[in-house]
Amino acid sequence: MRRYRGCGGSGRRRPFGSGGNGCSFADSPGSGLYRSRNGRFLGVCQGLAEYFDLPVFWVRVLTALFVLFTGLWPGVAVYFIAAFLMKLEPVVQPQSSSEREFYNSYTRSKSDAVSRVRDKFDRLDRRLRRMEDVVTSKDWQWEKRMRE
Repeated sequence: MRRYRGCGGSGRRRPFGSGGNGCSFADSPGSGLYRSRNGRFLGVCQGLAEYFDLPVFWVRVLTALFVLFTGLWPGVAVYFIAAFLMKLEPVVQPQSSSEREFYNSYTRSKSDAVSRVRDKFDRLDRRLRRMEDVVTSKDWQWEKRMRE
């Protein structure tokens, strides 16, 4: 059974142009283990079900049995540890390896990801300033008049 990711967690594919975000197969290479954004409680069971391609009902049943048979606190502690260790599913699935690498770096260290974005913005800002300098220079005005 193949499920689609990025389709609102329903496992159904919405046609392109129907307000969907473009679905991709969950079994594509590089799709990782994430907590689902559409799960009931922290998305751990939903994320495990999507990763292992199992019905979420059975994953929840197995989780409930695990909690009951190990005692309430050890089972709940394992669940919360899993929720803490699993990354949250991206809102929009990465389309390239560079997008996936940026998302993974963002989940590891938000300050590093923000500094990468800030550096890119600074480079674009410098480039824009250079273009403005060229366009507003007297040479540009002279060349524009000569072309007319």
